[in-house]
Amino acid sequence: MRAHYREVGFAEEELAAEPIAQFQRWFDDTVHGGLHEPNAMILATVDQAGRPSQRTVLLKGFDERGFVFFSNYASRKGREIEGNPQVSLLFPWHPIARQVIVQGPVARTGRDETAAYFRTRPHGSQLGAWASEQSAPVASRAALDGMYAELAARYPEGEDVPAPPNWGGYRVRPEAVEFWQGRANRLHDRLRYERAADGGWSVGRLCP
Repeated sequence: MRAHYREVGFAEEELAAEPIAQFQRWFDDTVHGGLHEPNAMILATVDQAGRPSQRTVLLKGFDERGFVFFSNYASRKGREIEGNPQVSLLFPWHPIARQVIVQGPVARTGRDETAAYFRTRPHGSQLGAWASEQSAPVASRAALDGMYAELAARYPEGEDVPAPPNWGGYRVRPEAVEFWQGRANRLHDRLRYERAADGGWSVGRLCP
């Protein structure tokens, strides 16, 4: 099981001045290229004992402030973020032989931002955020479905559903962003931005 990469190279002179602009270029390529869920990203956190864990979450926005996703604050990821706010994101865009890795601290978004996003979610997803005590044990699938049914009766389709108090947004502030382009003979291009003390960015090339 070995893939042979034939993509064109990626040189320093092609880079945007800062990583968010470069991410926008590559993200646009994934959208225009028809990749399935290009906003899916792997979030890595670490617990207080130093044990890592990962899961896939969805990117819901990005700008110069960072990368935003939403989750249950009481979930495993939420508890680990409270104990250690340093996280990593990985965008695995395998069909185009690219990946992006983001490292930096994460913090909760404002409640207004959470409420605004929650209103855009489908009604079923709104109810699901209430029904699931994410990462907590549940007796059975029937018990979970029962909680959902109770909420569906309380908040029928068309009725406003408030955002749960223990659910909301996180924003990852990038301190380092690596852009990886697959190349032939495993001589991949790896260009990495690192935030400087003055807030600017330096760029270096890494061996594959």
